[in-house]
Amino acid sequence: MSLHFHWFLPTYGDSRNLIAGGHGSQMTGDRPADLRYLKQLAGAAEANGFEAVLTPAGLWCEDAWLTTAALIDATESLKFLVAFRPGLISPTLAAQMAATFQWHSQGRLLVNVVTGGESSEQRAFGDFLAKNARYERCDEYLEIIRRLWTEDEPVDVVGKYLRVEGAQLGRRPDPTPEIFFGGSSPAAGDVAAKHADTYLTWGERPDAVAEKIAWVNGLAAAQGRELSHGIRFHVIARETSEQAWAEAARLLGALDPAQVATAQQNLARSESEGQRRMSELHGRGAGFADHNDPHSLEIHPGVWAGVGLVRGGAGTALVGSYDEVAALIAEYAALGLDHFILSGYPHLEEAYHFGDGVRPALARLGLLDPASAGPSEAVRTAFLPRLQAASS
Repeated sequence: MSLHFHWFLPTYGDSRNLIAGGHGSQMTGDRPADLRYLKQLAGAAEANGFEAVLTPAGLWCEDAWLTTAALIDATESLKFLVAFRPGLISPTLAAQMAATFQWHSQGRLLVNVVTGGESSEQRAFGDFLAKNARYERCDEYLEIIRRLWTEDEPVDVVGKYLRVEGAQLGRRPDPTPEIFFGGSSPAAGDVAAKHADTYLTWGERPDAVAEKIAWVNGLAAAQGRELSHGIRFHVIARETSEQAWAEAARLLGALDPAQVATAQQNLARSESEGQRRMSELHGRGAGFADHNDPHSLEIHPGVWAGVGLVRGGAGTALVGSYDEVAALIAEYAALGLDHFILSGYPHLEEAYHFGDGVRPALARLGLLDPASAGPSEAVRTAFLPRLQAASS
């Protein structure tokens, strides 16, 4: 068994502390994520064996398409899991952009479809559909894109929300990009079952994740389809469990109670079912208000809900020694998860903790090919071509 591991590009900025905001709220880090820093992050992800990097989408971050396109030439094998929102641009244009990205990157594009959980943010982009209508439109949108990517004949679609006539691409993407899709509402499940290759969920307790997987698998089976599954976690991995939990305590202790209260007020207004589930994991900050013990926010052994006190979206972290984090990943993998999308604070340094410590532990558990447990020689030398040429 070999799992897929992906990292995250915080295009809003990075930090040694938890960053508040996201999911419709402003978000920024004290370590600016300019192109130079993002190239370092992409290089670190590639060097530490991550298959792809996820980029967010929203008013609070940089544009995902432009940012990742600028990183193609700074990497060799790394794929880009680009988040985009259907409905904000033409489906034909989105299909063409994906085909162009595949051409220039030599097939390194994956797409993460974000329907949009916050009406206020959608209205800022000029989209005034209600939440369920956005999912209906997303269904039509992905049908058009799939047909453009796979059919030889011009595409004609007259839908409730979208209409295209004689749509055709000059170059189809090769390979066809895999579609990642998340969402916890009934409307999201229906769209995922019809169009997703990989269904994504945020990190919850194993029993809750198992229920979600079973739910989506049932919907997909009714469509005659099978999906792979992925999960989104932060990670705090160190040589010992004590060191990892000390880092979680440091992150928690750096939070201002007023900052937590403001973040929770903003997140409580969210229309997202997934965000509601994240907020329930930490009692909307009640644990923080009582004391600063990180274990008070441990929802399952080694799974910490502290990130969600201030961050919208993915709000849980795997915390422990390298071996403990690897064992947690094995526990979740046994539920039927194939893809793990991870991140940490700061993202640059934490990528090396995972690569140096957790990947070898995963290989010992049989979850990674031992040959891929560390960076390949191709990746090791990718950053030194001129030096090698000069010494030869």
